[in-house]
This record gives sequence, C-alpha cells and structure tokens, in this order.
Amino acid sequence: MILSLLPSKNRDVVETQEHYKSRWRSIWIMYLTMFLSSVGFSIVIMSVWPYLQKIDPTADGSFLGWIIASYSIGQMIASPLFGVWSNYRPRREPLVVSTAISVAANCLYAYVHVPPSHNKYYMLTARALVGFGAGNVAVVRSYIAGATSLTERTSAMANTSACQAIGFILGPVFQTCFTLIGEEGVTWKLIDLQLNMYTAPVLFGALLGIINIILIFAVFREHRVDDMGRQCSSINFEGEGSGILDQDAEGNVDHIAVVAMNFLFFVILFVFAVFETIATPLTMDMYSWTREKAVFYNGIILSVIGIESVTVFMVVKMLSKRTGERAILHAGLLIVLIGFFILLPWGKKLPNIQWQEIKNNSIPQTISSEMVIPFWSLQAMQLPSNHSEPVGCPVTQSWCLNTPLIYLAQYISSDILIGLGYPVCNVMSYTLYSKLLGPKPQGVYMGWLTASGSGARILGPVFVSQIYTHLGPRWAFSLICGVVIISLLVLEIVYKRLIAFSVRYGRMQEENC
Repeated sequence: MILSLLPSKNRDVVETQEHYKSRWRSIWIMYLTMFLSSVGFSIVIMSVWPYLQKIDPTADGSFLGWIIASYSIGQMIASPLFGVWSNYRPRREPLVVSTAISVAANCLYAYVHVPPSHNKYYMLTARALVGFGAGNVAVVRSYIAGATSLTERTSAMANTSACQAIGFILGPVFQTCFTLIGEEGVTWKLIDLQLNMYTAPVLFGALLGIINIILIFAVFREHRVDDMGRQCSSINFEGEGSGILDQDAEGNVDHIAVVAMNFLFFVILFVFAVFETIATPLTMDMYSWTREKAVFYNGIILSVIGIESVTVFMVVKMLSKRTGERAILHAGLLIVLIGFFILLPWGKKLPNIQWQEIKNNSIPQTISSEMVIPFWSLQAMQLPSNHSEPVGCPVTQSWCLNTPLIYLAQYISSDILIGLGYPVCNVMSYTLYSKLLGPKPQGVYMGWLTASGSGARILGPVFVSQIYTHLGPRWAFSLICGVVIISLLVLEIVYKRLIAFSVRYGRMQEENC
C-alpha cells in the first residue's frame, strides 16, 4: 500500500531521533514478548503426554486433548480482558501482569508431580494459566499498531508474526535439548523440585519470562504515532515525552469491515488448525505409516513449513508496497483454497486397509479408531517395542473401503501451498485490521481478534475428529474448500471497505491498493 500525505499545517511535525530510537526499542521488546508467548506453548508439547502418564496414570487420551486445548481456551478468555486494560491504563501493567502469570504457571507445571492425587487437574490448570498469560498478544499487537505509521505497519506486523512463528519452531528444539537431562534428572529436596526433561523446559520458560519483565521495566516506553508518523499523546496514558494532540481520532470505525476481518481471521486459523491436526492421521491412513514414521516425517515437513513461513513473512513486507495488502490477502486465500482442493481424493486406487482390530495390550488402550489425536500429542507417545502395530486405513472407518488414495505428491504439494498461503493471510489480516482501526484504541479490538483465532484453534481439531473420522477426507476437505470460498466471497463484498482509517476520512491518499 503506497500512501502520500495531503498538505496540512500540522504535517511539518518531525519525530526526534531520540523518540524514534526509544519507540523502536519498545517495539523490539514487543517482538520478544510475542516470541516468548509462542515458546510457552510449544516448548512442552512433545513431552506433555509422557509426563501426564508419569504423574497421573488415570489420565487418558481424551484428557490430553483438554490439556492441549486449555492453552487456547485461556488465551481466548484473557485476550479481550487484557485488551480492555491496555486501553485505559499504561500497557506496561497488563504486559507485566500477564507475563508474571505465565511465569507462575510454568512454576506450577514443574510441581504438578507433588500433590498425592488429581495431578492431571493441576497440569490442566497450569497450561490454562500459561494460555491466559499469552493473552497479552492482544496488547502487543495493539501497541505495535499504535506505535507505527501506516508505511511502517506491514513490516512491523510481519516481524511480529515471524517472531511468533520462530517461537513455535524453536520451542520443540529447546525441548529436545532438555531431553539430555533424562527422565529422572536431579532432585532438589529442600524445595521438592525435580529438574528433569519434563520440568526443565518450563523452568527455562519461567526464566525467560522474568528476563522479559525486567526488560519491560528497563527499556519499554509508551509511544504512539499517528498514521502519518507524527508523535502523539497516548490515548490510554499520557506520559513519557510530550506529543502533539492527535486530531485524527475523530471519526467512526467501520464495524462492518471489522466484523468481516474477524471472520476472515477465524477462517484462516481454523483451516490451518485443521491442516496441522490432520497431518498424522491422514498419512497413517493413506500411506500405512506407523505412528513413529508419521510423527517423524510430518515433523520434518512441518519444520520446513515453519522455515517457509518465516521467509514468506519477510517477502510479504516488500511485496505489499507494490500490490497492497488487500490483493495479497486475496491471493493468500486463493493459494490456501488450491492447497486443500489438491487434497481431494481422485483416481481408482484405494488405501491399504487395516483389517485387524487394535486389541494388542502393548498399544495404549486410550487410542481407539474413533479418536484422532493431533500430531503434537502423538509426538510424545511411547510406541510399543514390537512390530505388531497395525497399519493402514482402519476398517472401522467405513469410508476407507470406497475413498480413493490421496497420493503422496498431492499431500506434499498441498503442504507447500498451505505453508505459503497461511503466513500471507496471517500477516495481511493483522495489518489490514490495525489500519482499519487507525488512531482509535485497539486493545479491545485486538483482544477480540486474538480470541477469534484461539476459538478457531479449539474448533479445528474438533472438526477433524468428527468429520474426517466419520465421513472421510473427501467430505472434510470439500467442506474446508467451501469455507474458504465463503471467506473469499466475504472479502469481495467488503473489499472496498478495507482501507486505512486516515484514507477513509480523506487525511491521506491511497495509491496502487
């Protein structure tokens, strides 16, 4: 999006070098906060299941699903609350409090083995509180939106999403490094602390959270600029340097466009949650992979997609200056649609059928043919040492008998396309959303956007477990394609409304959008 300033008496206000440096130091602290929030989610994902089995043998696979979902539930609840808080008080307050909650929750996770019973509920509480603390991403994005001009916004939002993606990628890497400590590790009897491969990652996360709090106090400053980059007095807090009064706050937000963007963001995260959840069961059914192979190969694929996403985030920053955010969002949705369309089964070849029922006592009884567990859960499962694990498409899934095989080339091509389209849609959604709101307080709005994304991550795995398991990939991917087509229609309807606040009210001109 290329913007040019209209002449005005107040356009000659120049940001000082000191203010510029302080503003960007604060934005970098927000990048770090976003990175740590995503690390807090992914750093224990691979070890949740074996740790849960160790501390509470009564926990089954369904309870594991609740533990995984509790993070998103906590974030969905907290995001609007922290958003409201950041609108009326200095943002340092919700940032420090939310990070402190995450630190405390990580410490609680390290002690869930101590109670004599109901340990699984303590773990559930700990993960929900970590997610609650991660609700500060609404504050982070609202601050970045308010502390950047329109010309800086896309780049800053792309950097924020890149930090989030890198956090998701590095979390499991940190976990892998901590496995060197072993399952027993060492025990500090004085404070009843076990330092092992399960607790070390969360304690490391708590340490990073403390460092983050220190940096928020020492470096972070409340800054705000208007769409043209002029220094302004903060809407929610006046302090830290004098600024000019922002006259651009006059005018109403286009709520139709805001609702449409919330819907589009929900769809984007929903389809990606479906994609990453379905990876393991789909490849096990179609290619007769064992759980170990499915987890290993999909882990490699998802890691490559993560690297691809970070690259896309960087490219999008440059591309948006030429084509505009709306066109890129449209292209991203089309790429996602093609990615899922490719996955539709065709041809006459059927997958190998798994005729024998799973009754081997060496396989965890919590896993049934009726239950689909996300790939991150399967990563942590201990497979039987023998080679009697049934492979192929279970006959209990009736669609296996008449649904054509999805070829491996289809699956890989789909992975590449979705890995390209998702980050494009993610960045453009946040960027357009923040520009729609303009100089208005964005805490609550960003809170609702984050909550819609959390809701999508909760419903996505539920959708997979029901539609895919009972009706098969043809129905599942057809419905996903239908949802993406609806989102494209919504985008077409509101396309002309998705313009920056200042452009809408004639304070700036928009070109090549």
